[in-house]
Amino acid sequence: MSATETGVLTERLAELRELKGSLRAGPDPAATERQHAKGKLTAHERIELLLDDGSFTEIEPLRRHRATGFGLEQRRPHSDGVITGWGTVHGRTVFVYAHDFRIFGGALGEAHAEKIHKVMDLAERTGAPLVSLNDGAGARIQEGVTALAGYGGIFRRNTRCSGAIPQISVMLGPCAGGAAYSPALTDFVFMVRGTSQMFITGPDVVQTVTGEQVTQDGLGGADVHASTSGVAAFVHDDEEHCLEEVRYLLSLLPSNNRELAPELACDDPADRSTESLVDLVPLDPGRSYDMRAVIEEVVDHGEYFEVSESWATNVLCVLARLGGRVVGIVANQPASLAGVLDIEASEKAARFVQFCDAFNIPLVTLVDVPGFLPGVGQEHDGIIRRGAKLLYAYCNATVPRISLILRKAYGGAYIVMDSRSIGADVSLAWPSNEIAVMGAEGAANVIFRREIAASDDPETVRAQRIKEYRSELMSPYYAAERGLVDDVIDPAETRSALIGALEMLRTKHVDLPSRKHGNPPV
Repeated sequence: MSATETGVLTERLAELRELKGSLRAGPDPAATERQHAKGKLTAHERIELLLDDGSFTEIEPLRRHRATGFGLEQRRPHSDGVITGWGTVHGRTVFVYAHDFRIFGGALGEAHAEKIHKVMDLAERTGAPLVSLNDGAGARIQEGVTALAGYGGIFRRNTRCSGAIPQISVMLGPCAGGAAYSPALTDFVFMVRGTSQMFITGPDVVQTVTGEQVTQDGLGGADVHASTSGVAAFVHDDEEHCLEEVRYLLSLLPSNNRELAPELACDDPADRSTESLVDLVPLDPGRSYDMRAVIEEVVDHGEYFEVSESWATNVLCVLARLGGRVVGIVANQPASLAGVLDIEASEKAARFVQFCDAFNIPLVTLVDVPGFLPGVGQEHDGIIRRGAKLLYAYCNATVPRISLILRKAYGGAYIVMDSRSIGADVSLAWPSNEIAVMGAEGAANVIFRREIAASDDPETVRAQRIKEYRSELMSPYYAAERGLVDDVIDPAETRSALIGALEMLRTKHVDLPSRKHGNPPV
């Protein structure tokens, strides 16, 4: 290389270093100050918190839009408002894109969308999780239909990647209009209180069309989506804690549907006695207790990660480890609505079961259910159609499936909660279990209605018939005698029994019928 060429190269390299050095600062330092003033981090700061130190490799940092009109040709910042690339979380590859609100308010245009499409395609091809850090103002209006087409490409890729790689959406700012559908298509949505909102039509449009007055947080804030709509699976008070929890969730998940979740060496003995469960769960089927205490006692070191904690609280969905192996636990929650199944609980559990099945995570179901919630509202809102989602999800699941009946299991809800009849591989029960079409009181009132009404002492006859029904058809051993329960176990053996069954099922394999796909009751 000649001296002249060396000089030109040196000059070019200096120009490149200066250009790349300016990218992190953004085109306007004041925009960074405004972002921080709102309690929000910049896109680069968020990515650094999410990924392992120094692991991020950026894709297309020098990309610029080519749109004209409405002054766009005078504003062509590098990155075009989205940072894309890959890095590692706990040493495993993860792809990420993050809206940069400092540039066009994070609004999506053609170039912006193409960057996201590229990183999504790479995540799919390499079989690595995808995390989106959302903080954008929706479609870039100045670019018209090309912006809308960009969203279409994202939605199509979200759908194609569904069940193939884990997809996690982290809401760190506004997400309005059609843009909200991408997070809805992913596996989990995280939100931050006070700064993130999601809605299809904003408060102004709602007021114009319906006359209802509502704030942005009241319409689509984090707590609304966590407890009312069920859109947000996790809610946090600040971005730092939120991104820390995203890292923890990723540590529990496989990179793709062809792998197993990371298995850890476990120093919590597999044969550890869980005799305290006897005191945690009342024998009286009408008394309440917190199923979380049961889960905490059984899983490794009492650690679990609960999904949608504030929505459909009558069912629990958690990720935890048993013997170092990740499992998904679905459990009725007697502390909320007595643990009944209703529309929201069925949909929450069904989606969780489908996720676990897609990513090779074994399922453990803890059953203490009095039935489906009765009522005109439930029937009219489609409990038949929507409750069937959970039934379909379990019946379609091919991962190892273990069910444990702690106390009561009545009616159709017993069947739906992964009973042996719908394909549970191992079905266990405690000696306190009652499996029946309905509770003894209700059953006696139906079967012996005329006898009770005609007797001189109805209450005495009713009490006798209740006792008779309970002893003959609700014995803890009735289902075991008929092969519907594999064994009745001592609660103190619960942990060892579950881990032993999981180990036995480690090599389970099921071939589904040849088909394009099923037709679930969506």
